[in-house]
Amino acid sequence: MSKGLDPQLINELNGLTAIPEDSIDTSDIPEITDWSGAVVGKFYRPLKRAVTIRLDADVIAWFKAKGGKYQTEVNKVLRSYMMQQSKKKNSAA
Repeated sequence: MSKGLDPQLINELNGLTAIPEDSIDTSDIPEITDWSGAVVGKFYRPLKRAVTIRLDADVIAWFKAKGGKYQTEVNKVLRSYMMQQSKKKNSAA
């Protein structure tokens, strides 16, 4: 996990993790109560991996016809399906 990090930075991070949360003074940081302007995924990007997958030509054509980045849209559909299946599996258990 710390591979490639500066040893001084590692020592500093280890020191910070040793401090109990209730002893950290956050009084000079205003609490955010309005998250309406928040952007989901602005700083987090999932790891992508190039794969070869065979899809029906009409499926690819349909996604491409929608415009935009069709591979991103295919990924969104697959992720949505994955999440639905995970919820079904967890609720059945």
